[in-house]
Amino acid sequence: MANASEPDELGAPGPPAAATYAKLLLLGLIICVSLAGNLALALLVLKERGLHKAPYYFLLDLCLADAVRAAVCFPFVLVSVRHGSAWTHSLLSCKIVAFLAVLFCFHAAFLLFCISVTRYMAVAHHRFYAKRMSLWTCMAVICMVWTLSVAMAFPPVFDVGTYKFIREEDQCIFEHRYFKANDTLGFMLMLAVLVGATHAVYGKLLLFEYRHRKMKPVQMVPAISQNWTFHGPGATGQAAANWIAGFGRGPLPPTLLGIRQNGHAANRRLLGMEEFKAEKRLGKMFYVITVLFLLLWSPYIVACYWRVFVKACSLPHRYLATAVWMSFAQAAVNPIVCFLLNKELKKGLAARVPCWRTEPPLPREPYCVM
Repeated sequence: MANASEPDELGAPGPPAAATYAKLLLLGLIICVSLAGNLALALLVLKERGLHKAPYYFLLDLCLADAVRAAVCFPFVLVSVRHGSAWTHSLLSCKIVAFLAVLFCFHAAFLLFCISVTRYMAVAHHRFYAKRMSLWTCMAVICMVWTLSVAMAFPPVFDVGTYKFIREEDQCIFEHRYFKANDTLGFMLMLAVLVGATHAVYGKLLLFEYRHRKMKPVQMVPAISQNWTFHGPGATGQAAANWIAGFGRGPLPPTLLGIRQNGHAANRRLLGMEEFKAEKRLGKMFYVITVLFLLLWSPYIVACYWRVFVKACSLPHRYLATAVWMSFAQAAVNPIVCFLLNKELKKGLAARVPCWRTEPPLPREPYCVM
C-alpha cells in the first residue's frame, strides 16, 4: 500500500538528484508534445471544413481534454517533483487537481467507448448512422460523456473515497487502500468494465468485417427492358446497377429518380466502396488510440487493484513510478497516432504547413520555347 501523506505532513524537500532532473525533463517533454500536438490537431479540425464530421468532433473533444490535462494537472506534478516529491499547495488545490486528473481519465474511457459504438454503426448500419449522427447528436453524446465523467470523479470531493497526495506518484489522486477500508473499488471496476466493453465492440466490428469480406458485388449483367419491369429478388437494385453501368434503355428507373434529383443526400445514405474504406481507416485509427490507452493505463490500473486486494506486501517503487509516468505519456500519443494514420489530417496539415510534405513533388517535364 502506498504511503499517502497530507500536504502539511511532508518534510522539507532535499536537494534535487539526477533522477529528479530526468523526471523534470521527461514531464516537460510530455507537456510540450501534448500541448503542441493536441492544439494543432484541434485547430486543424476546426478550420478544415472537410473534417467537420462526427468522428472528428469526437477526436476534437479528446484532444482538447488531453491538452487541458497537460496544461493544468502536469505543472503541479512538475512542482512536486522539483520540491522532492512534496506538495507545496493547499489541501483544497490537491483535491481540485486530483478531481481533474480522475475526470480526464474517465472522460477518455467513456468517450473511447462511445467512439467504438459509432464506428460499429458507421460500418454495420451506415444508413442509420449517416441519418442520425449530426452535429447536434455528437454534441449530445459529448455532453453525456462529460456528465458521466463528472459523476464518477466528483464523489471523493465529499470524502466518498479519498483524494490525497501520494508521494510515490508525485501527484494528488485516489488513495487506493485495502478493500475492507476502501470505497473506491467501484470506480476502478467501472474503468475496467469500460475498457473491456470498448474492446468488445471493436471485436464485434472486426467479426462483422470478417463475415462480410467475401460479399459479391452487384452483377453488372446487361438485362435490358424498355419499361424496367424486372422480377425476382433484387430486381430493382439490378435495374439501377445496369443503368449506372451504361446498359440502361428507356426511361430512368424509379430507383434512380431520387438519386438523380438529390445526389448529395443519397451519398450521405449509401455506403460505397470508397466510403467503406474511409470508415475502416477511421476505425483503425481509433482502435490504435484505444489500444494505446489500454497499454499505457493498464500498469497503473493493475497497481491500483494490487493496493485494493493485496495487503501483505507493497508494490516495488520502480514499477509504480513507471506505471504513473506511462499514464502521463498517454496525453501526448493521440496526435502522433492521428497524423501518422489519417490521410485527411495529413493533407490538411500539408496544406497549412508548407514544410510538411506527405508526398514527394512530381518531377517537372522538360519543355522548349518555340
